[in-house]
Amino acid sequence: MTMKIGMIGLDTSHVQIFADMLHNPEHPYHIPGGRVVAAYPGGSPDFGLSITRVESYTKLLVGEGVEIVDSPAEVARLVDAVMLESVDGRVHLAQFREIAPHSKLVFVDKPFAVTGSDAEEIAWLAEKHGVTVMSSSSLRYAQGLENLLAYTEEGPILGVDCAGPLPLEPTQPGLFWYGIHCVEMLYRVLGSGCVSVQAAATVQHDVITGMWQDGRIGTIRGNRAGNGRFGITVHREQRSRFVDLMEHPKPYYASLLEQVMAMFETGEPGVPVRETVEIVRFIEAANRSRETGQTVRLDEVRSAV
Repeated sequence: MTMKIGMIGLDTSHVQIFADMLHNPEHPYHIPGGRVVAAYPGGSPDFGLSITRVESYTKLLVGEGVEIVDSPAEVARLVDAVMLESVDGRVHLAQFREIAPHSKLVFVDKPFAVTGSDAEEIAWLAEKHGVTVMSSSSLRYAQGLENLLAYTEEGPILGVDCAGPLPLEPTQPGLFWYGIHCVEMLYRVLGSGCVSVQAAATVQHDVITGMWQDGRIGTIRGNRAGNGRFGITVHREQRSRFVDLMEHPKPYYASLLEQVMAMFETGEPGVPVRETVEIVRFIEAANRSRETGQTVRLDEVRSAV
């Protein structure tokens, strides 16, 4: 039986990428078992990279036979599972409020939210209405990173250094726009448990250092100059290994969609919602440290909200 999937927010290239992999059996990374049947266009008028994309992606889905409806709630009513794709993290809470009472499985594309208070409310609504919810960046499941994590015989992981592009977008503060990719990579390796963040920022680069409660340290180098490639070094007890994540032929989005469909089929999210909330708090702390140059504890960010 084919799962009926709804999309909310037709303002990102992810709409086309995911629909093609789901619908097209000839796609080299076709993922069977689901079809997009209903969608709500959305779009944020004050965010150029959102509103200018809505028309073209709406037309694309109409051409695929998708029903376009007037609200997120109507999407949830018509489907088995929802992909909340709105590129603007500011609108995710409002859209989730509409769909949560329908108790459908929900994937929230990055960023989950752009404030810790919004993230906490989404998690609370999910628990209240029995909604299984998962959020992730595609880089968390990059095949090159999965291969790197397979070297378990080289001892426990002691730390990790991530690098990637870090353009800034005013509507998605600091690391919420593109920096979240490296944050997700960091958490894929170290898991939850970060206690403090220290950032150093210039016009061209950011370096963010996270301290975990068990003493491990993870770093992010965000680049606005030089190369725009994603790379990661995992430090284990016996050796350190580096991988350029862009060298592997499998697209990041194919790996992510596999995880999303597995969640839709099993009801088990690959990323615990509490870890996702911590990621939002990590970014809030990093953004504050970028401005002040001071070390920021995640519990200080939480108490300030």
